[in-house]
Amino acid sequence: MHAKTDSDGTSVDTSWQPRSPRRLVYYVQSPSNHDMEKMSYGSSPTVSPPHLYYHCSPIHHSRESSTSRFSNSLKMPRSLSAWKHTRINDEDGGDHDGDDDEDGGGGARKVKLYFIGFLFVVLFTVFCLILWGASKAYKPEILVKSMVFENFYVQAGNDQTGVPTDMLSLNSTVKIHYRNPATFFAVHVTSTPLEIHYFQLKLASGQMKKFSQPRKSRRTVVTVVHGSQVPLYGGVPHLVDAREHVNKAAVPLNLTFSLRSRAYILGRLVKSKFSMRIRCTVILTGKKLGKPHNLTEACVYH
Repeated sequence: MHAKTDSDGTSVDTSWQPRSPRRLVYYVQSPSNHDMEKMSYGSSPTVSPPHLYYHCSPIHHSRESSTSRFSNSLKMPRSLSAWKHTRINDEDGGDHDGDDDEDGGGGARKVKLYFIGFLFVVLFTVFCLILWGASKAYKPEILVKSMVFENFYVQAGNDQTGVPTDMLSLNSTVKIHYRNPATFFAVHVTSTPLEIHYFQLKLASGQMKKFSQPRKSRRTVVTVVHGSQVPLYGGVPHLVDAREHVNKAAVPLNLTFSLRSRAYILGRLVKSKFSMRIRCTVILTGKKLGKPHNLTEACVYH
């Protein structure tokens, strides 16, 4: 019996080992620099540690799988600072994408708001035009009912420059009926001065008070028209004998004025205006002083 030597104790039984030793390839799932050195030493079965032998894979394992795992391991960051840098870059990229999405969404939202605003303006304008057009069908109804000459006097006098002439004083009242037929708006009424003329010579004037007329309502307006110490300069021959015989006086006169009606339908956004010029013919007679002159058929409305 031979004594066992150290070489015999560490030798491997050749009964199962092939004559030509095969080169074994070793790998680990998470290779590092230290493990790579072990893999290089493990190419020889006599030098590699025994415990690595049991973790080896057969030689028939494909090279592509081992190479792909090795290349994937190299792609991972090898240090903490590199991993942080890669993470920050990824987050920056995601933030930029989110900002682009938000910018795109904000632009679309602005377009929608502009479109809604434009549509609202168009619809509101159409609505106002409809109201304005409908209001034109409700013209105020104006009728000059009568006129009463209270008194008139003709006397000698001087004008402001001292020229002697006949002076006329006249007092009268005019009754006007006004009706607002509108069903959905009130009107504000003003007028120009009511004037009495003998051809081109103005003998008297008066101002009607402005008023507001509610919808579907009517009123009677009475306005005083008077003249005081109006110089005639011989321009009214019908009044030559009026100083002595007032009952014989008969002077054709004209009453002229304009009425303006303004309706605020939708606040001051929608306004409708109505204007009418009125001219009435009346004869001043001394016999009818204090009595009404019917002007229903004696006026022209423009």
